Amino acid sequence: MRTSLKGAQEGTLEIVRPNYPPAPMHHEALRVPRPRFRSHGVTFLLLAADLTALALTFGLISRDSDLWVDVVFTIFVLAAFGQAGLYRSRLTFSILDDLPSLLARVLIAVGGTIVVAALLPVGQSPTVWAFVFGVLILVVARSTAYILIYFLRSQRIVRNRALIVGAGVVGTAIAESLKAKRRYGMQPVGFIDEDPLIDAAGRSAPVVGGYEDITYCVQRMHIDHIIIAFSSLPEDALIDVIREADRLDCEISNVPRLFEISATLPGNDEIDGIPLVRLRRSAFRSPLWPLKRAFDVLVSGTALLLLSPVFAVIAILNRIIDGPGVIFHQERVGLDDERIEILKFRSLRPASDEEAATTWNVKHDDRVSSFGKFLRRSSLDELPQLWNIFRGDMSLVGPRPERPHFVEEFEVRYDRYRHRHRVPTGLTGWAQIHGLRGDTSISERARYDNYYIENWSLWFDIKIILLTFVRVFKGSG
Repeated sequence: MRTSLKGAQEGTLEIVRPNYPPAPMHHEALRVPRPRFRSHGVTFLLLAADLTALALTFGLISRDSDLWVDVVFTIFVLAAFGQAGLYRSRLTFSILDDLPSLLARVLIAVGGTIVVAALLPVGQSPTVWAFVFGVLILVVARSTAYILIYFLRSQRIVRNRALIVGAGVVGTAIAESLKAKRRYGMQPVGFIDEDPLIDAAGRSAPVVGGYEDITYCVQRMHIDHIIIAFSSLPEDALIDVIREADRLDCEISNVPRLFEISATLPGNDEIDGIPLVRLRRSAFRSPLWPLKRAFDVLVSGTALLLLSPVFAVIAILNRIIDGPGVIFHQERVGLDDERIEILKFRSLRPASDEEAATTWNVKHDDRVSSFGKFLRRSSLDELPQLWNIFRGDMSLVGPRPERPHFVEEFEVRYDRYRHRHRVPTGLTGWAQIHGLRGDTSISERARYDNYYIENWSLWFDIKIILLTFVRVFKGSG
């Protein structure tokens, strides 16, 4: 089959697309040793340059200021630079491109330091001259660091290993640019494609596997960066490939569709005029992710302590009204499809274990007492799950856990339902505060849950918790 493509400068390009089965794993490529220095080396170099510049500023200009002021200012600068992505490894470093961001972040650090100095007896705040001189030294230090990074890359001392998904025109162009220009600091070691558009003679790197081999290739070949280019795989299926690699220890960038007519946004990388959009790090790889667990333990432990009288009252009333068996144990599916046993205040005694596992909703069941309906409507029946959160089975915020019987059914019927299990399940979630509980759309729940996972932050969790309280006080559950 022949395909005619318009090149930007080369006119019409005729490409013969051979029909052959997926290429086997290229074992020679898999044996390439791990590079001596990876992207972390670039981060440490930039951090050292900034610390050196700040130390020189304090030593030459701010000698009369208090040491604590210098420390506070340094913390503000490093935090602001980190938030702006100024410490991550990039394909292209330019002091002129970074200058507006540097100036803005230093101003933020100065303002924060002045506020701290005014509120606390930590000493004299930085002078205007210290700010001006500090910026100049930072620019010189950063420029020197960028030159050093390019030198280390040109000598192959600092380099990342790249795996390109899609052995087509764009993918091969990226591979050739990375191979020819060492300043990018990236070595293309292979392609992932099951039906390459470009044959072996036109590729500068081998096809090392199909789409199902991506996890194996990343781990075995010590891949630092996955580049998603155009491939024969439909975009809908490409989402599964990207999420398969989401938990791996590597960065993922994507060549945007219609990139020839799209403006390159600040913060994006580019390779010889081909823009790359770096995908957001998965929640598990965020440096703030451990704080989520700490937050869960602190809040759930405090709530268990403070709400113990409420637990006692509900348990006594439940025992009097509905009989023995106050706590209901039920198997659910949690993180990475692991089975967990959650706890609830019983609102209905099921006739059998099979009924408990396979009955979808008991909202209109005549066997539910008025007290049981109150517990369900107010969500008080979920309170024992605070113990599940405290011991690590669940989180305060996350996709609601479902029973194994329905998980198996929904994974077949609804696209990407299984992707909900990439993070711990939660007591409340983004879907629940939008009213998606009980007899509501499962596909919408999956969409909301996956949105939460892709956009996770600590503030997002706090926002969901606050909105949950609003819904509970309104009586909407």
